[in-house]
Amino acid sequence: MKTTSYWINKLELIPHPEGGYYRQNYRAKESIAKMALPERFTGDRRFSTAIYFLLDSKNFSSFHCIKQDEVWHFYEGRTLSIHVISPMGEYTKLLLGNNVEEGEEFQVVVEAGSWFAAEIASGEGYALVGCTVAPGFDFDDFELAKKEELSILFPQYSSIIEKLCRN
Repeated sequence: MKTTSYWINKLELIPHPEGGYYRQNYRAKESIAKMALPERFTGDRRFSTAIYFLLDSKNFSSFHCIKQDEVWHFYEGRTLSIHVISPMGEYTKLLLGNNVEEGEEFQVVVEAGSWFAAEIASGEGYALVGCTVAPGFDFDDFELAKKEELSILFPQYSSIIEKLCRN
């Protein structure tokens, strides 16, 4: 039986700052020049990047925000709940999994500029997923939420923010 430890070892995953484990498995060779990108980017970006991402029921992906759209792909394991707060303050819970009869999807998109966090939807176990970002991900485009600041911005979601923020 495959476990969290199995996937960490097999895919050579390392801890991610937001929680969970990851390894970048694709980084486009070509780049987009800063002058061709929207102003929110501070430099050139690769065309696209992709990672493996593993989350288990003992952990969560803390609320964070990036400057690009992010496509999440389900591979194996438990259903993930991805909690999204748009820049306009609209909350959505996306279900990433393989039970389409229960409203789960194999792929979901988190739009650029949204705050989002993820957790195993229920039960014990893990979720092995992938995340693709275009233009490519750079840690300069990543912001980890501060619990108090995010709660001030979106007080109507303070309970989920409290649950899925580390600081």
